[in-house]
Amino acid sequence: MTENPSMTGRVVVVAGSGGPAGRAVVARLAASGARVIAADRVEQEWDDPRVSAAVVDLLDEAGTRAWAEETAARHGGVDGLIHLVGGWRGGKPFADTDLADWAVLHDLLVRTLQHTTLAFQPHLARSPRARFAIVSQPSARHPSQDAAAYAAAKAAAEAWTLALADSLADAPDAAATILVVRALLTDAMRAERPDAPLAGRTHVDDLASAVAGLWDRPAAELNGTRVDLTPA
Repeated sequence: MTENPSMTGRVVVVAGSGGPAGRAVVARLAASGARVIAADRVEQEWDDPRVSAAVVDLLDEAGTRAWAEETAARHGGVDGLIHLVGGWRGGKPFADTDLADWAVLHDLLVRTLQHTTLAFQPHLARSPRARFAIVSQPSARHPSQDAAAYAAAKAAAEAWTLALADSLADAPDAAATILVVRALLTDAMRAERPDAPLAGRTHVDDLASAVAGLWDRPAAELNGTRVDLTPA
């Protein structure tokens, strides 16, 4: 994979880099020429010299702000923030919903998003070409009774992202985008379940390509939009 001129030298933070989606996105951004800060709650090892690992508790607002300032100072700015912190709770009829699930999902899907965006928004607004993205799911707009807490958290995350997009409207070239998938797929999942019906899932490599491609598209075309990555 060759470098992408749109990405060369860009400083991109990936929050939640330890999972399959995070690792795919980090690898693709680095291969495209970006300097990537791969952040997670636990230490991660990366062989690529263009990737710097960071251990951050994104539920710690003050700690997240301090990390954002340190990151921007060390790298001369920040040109991207990809929020991939995820989680799932559900599978019960509506009346049996456990609000403890909401508390967990609110922290994972909403609170970490709030802390990272509030910390990095000033740096994104100053970048000559900034991009932000979250990964959402159709249930944010079409919730089902067995995933009420999950759908509500995703809807809140989308609303917060649209507010961020509004805050970036007057920035030089910035966009906040919602990438929508039904579910994610990895090669390991295919190998483990060769006969499972996996149609409609988005491969993590395709998600990574879509993230890297955000810098190739005009900000006005992306800011405040939902981009459906569900395979046909």
